[in-house]
Formats: sequence, C-alpha cells, structure tokens
Amino acid sequence: MLQRRWPLLLCLLALAAPSALAQEAVSARLGSRPIPTAMPAGRRDLLLDKLVAAYPDFLAGHAGDALVWRDGTKTPVFDGRPAKTPAQLVETPDIEDVFAWRYPLADQPITTPAGDPGRVRPAALFTRMYGDCHAGQVTRNLVKVRWVDGTMLPFTRVNGADQALAAVVKDLAALGPAYRQYLTPSAGTYNCRAIAGTALTSMHAYGAAIDLNVRYSAYWEWSDKAAHGLATYKNQIPAAIIQAFERHGFIWGGRWADFDTMHFEYRPEIIAVARAGG
Repeated sequence: MLQRRWPLLLCLLALAAPSALAQEAVSARLGSRPIPTAMPAGRRDLLLDKLVAAYPDFLAGHAGDALVWRDGTKTPVFDGRPAKTPAQLVETPDIEDVFAWRYPLADQPITTPAGDPGRVRPAALFTRMYGDCHAGQVTRNLVKVRWVDGTMLPFTRVNGADQALAAVVKDLAALGPAYRQYLTPSAGTYNCRAIAGTALTSMHAYGAAIDLNVRYSAYWEWSDKAAHGLATYKNQIPAAIIQAFERHGFIWGGRWADFDTMHFEYRPEIIAVARAGG
C-alpha cells in the first residue's frame, strides 16, 4: 500500500515544502560574494539605449531610472540594491541587472566562464513583452520556423524572433553537412515551463529559445550529478554554429558558468552591448 502511495506522498511533500526540494537557481561555481550592480548614469544610459533599440515595438525610450513603454507607462530599472549575490541576480533581478555580467562573443576564446551573462531575465521586462504562457498569451504569437532538417519548430514572432531564427537557419545550412549532427534533432523550442527545479520563467516559456541536439550538449546539473560534485566545464559545439546564432541576436548558454551548451535564446540587447565592447 505504501509503495502505491509513494508518488502521491512525494507530490504532497513538494507542495507542502517546496523550498526543501527545490534546487538552487545557480550552483556553487558562482560563489556567494555580492556583485556591484549600481552603475554610473552614463553607463546606465548607454546600456538602456541598447535595450530600447533591441525592442522598439515595445520600448519608446528611458527617462531617469525608468524605461518608457510605447503606451506611456514606465517601469523602474533599479530596485535600490547596490549589490547582489549571483543567486539574487538570477532570482530577483531588476532591469539593470540584465547587464551585470558581460557576454563574450564567439570570436573570443571559449574558456571556462566566470559568470552567467544572459541568465538574468526580469519578468517586468520579458513577461510584459512576450506574455504569460500560463494565461495563453504566448501561444497566439507562435509561428512555425523550418529547422535545418525540415522540421517545423514553434517560435515567437514577438520582437521579430522568428525572423531572426529563420536567418540563423540559413546561415547554419551554409555551413554544410558536417555540422548537421550538432543541430538535429532539436531538443525543443517552446515549452511553457519554469527553469528546472526553480520558479523562474524559462525563455522557452516565451517561445524565444531553442535547444540543439542533446547528444553533443553539456548541462551543468546533469554533469554535476554524474560527477557527484561540481563538474568541469566542457563544450562540443563548434564556434561557427555559435557565431551563426550571435549574428542574429541570440546568446549561447555555453557562456555561462552554469553551462547549458545546447541552449540559445533571443537576446538582441546583450549581443548589441557585446558588439559595442561590453
């Protein structure tokens, strides 16, 4: 009887004490030392200019410490905390925190990352643009994009993300058949879910991310479990593939200390800042 009820007991336990079962949003690789997040007004204005330019359908500009939306409403970009731990950056970010870690482009050496550039995804920005998948606000904007193997993948048309992915596919096809093994089958695009083990919204839940072939991928949580500790960073994805995505506004999860080398997500603001020198 107990065996038959065990799955139900686990579910009830998870509901009753989620903090006891949930994994951390970041691993010990990033440490717990606070990272300064307050920035000079000049740098803040430069970064917000890039952010507004990346999402012109939604953002009209910025004024002081606020983003100005096309409908005239404003959203604060700074929550008043001058420093945050890596976990706080990922779990409770403000909009300025999007740029807390600098993203290195693929023409720079692929080495063990020191931060998680791009894993900061404030809901005040992204859920407002892409919608809440649990409320049916994302699926109405999904369109099919033909992947390199001919399969049709759902991807959001918001912010022109579908067009950006179609441009990536064209560039990937031009690389030739030797690269196909890394790309197909795709491990997925849209998925209305949180990041594994957390309550944080995944970019997959916005329809703005794609995973490549799992066979050639490394994911920090899987690797850590296999190593019974903090696993060493590794990557098999060729630089030419990474560059094809970055050319069209996608960042790569292989640039994260908590690595996810199969993962690419549409983040044109981060690519724009990286091209400008960070």
